[in-house]
Amino acid sequence: MRFGLIANLNREGAKKAVQSFVNWASKSRQEIVLSDTLKKTISGKHSFVDNDSLPGLCDVLVSMGGDGTLLSTARLVGQYETLLLGVNLGSLGFLTQISPEQMIPCLERIIKKDYEIQKRMVLQAQVKGHKEIHYALNEVVVDNGPVSRMIDIGLRINKEEILTYRCDGLIIATPTGSTGYSLAVGGPIIHPTMEALIASPISAFSLSTRPMILRPTDELELTVGAQHKVAGITLDGQVMKELSGGDKVKIKRADIVRQFIVFPENSFYKVCRSKLHWGVAPSSEN
Repeated sequence: MRFGLIANLNREGAKKAVQSFVNWASKSRQEIVLSDTLKKTISGKHSFVDNDSLPGLCDVLVSMGGDGTLLSTARLVGQYETLLLGVNLGSLGFLTQISPEQMIPCLERIIKKDYEIQKRMVLQAQVKGHKEIHYALNEVVVDNGPVSRMIDIGLRINKEEILTYRCDGLIIATPTGSTGYSLAVGGPIIHPTMEALIASPISAFSLSTRPMILRPTDELELTVGAQHKVAGITLDGQVMKELSGGDKVKIKRADIVRQFIVFPENSFYKVCRSKLHWGVAPSSEN
């Protein structure tokens, strides 16, 4: 089994975690391929390649950092079926559930095939009239771009006119993304292995407008109001493209998935209890 490694060196403890990974691979005689961004961090003779090439050269791609690092790593995977393992060097860590202290024991378990694989659905978005197809693991957001104002966004589902939102933006999220931006605006929490789409408006100018859970087979079309000169589409909070009034964005479930290595003791519900402080009584301190 060949392991790949990407790491966000700006995170506290990143260099130590990277060195620990390399030492483990050397001691256990595991073949590794490293991101070329780590060349100045690691001494010795190792195989370094650019990030775009990594997914095609390894069976398991380890991503060290926060959830943002893992989201960008997941986009690199493309059409490959590379397994993803997230090591949390951040603060929240819904996707990167393994701590640096757990990393080596978990890597040993992977060698022994003592793990589970969770398949997560991915969104596909395309601006009408453009050939480029965009993919997102968490969410696709159409909003007012750099200008702070309301925007009109029309929603069609399977070519049926549903409504026009007056809002700051509209989030179309996956179950994996249900604990991200969508949750922050009042969207529901959905188990990440389910298949569904979530449409969550941002600051909608209507008390009756609420998030909707849609079928995974539904095909959505979002239309920016013709009167708007500037708008934007953002993928996983990391990739942004400009839109103009009248632009249409088609969003549907992609024909690819992302495969995450998980361990039973780090269940989704345990993560929610820990990260969202479920069941914790309010502090009595003044």
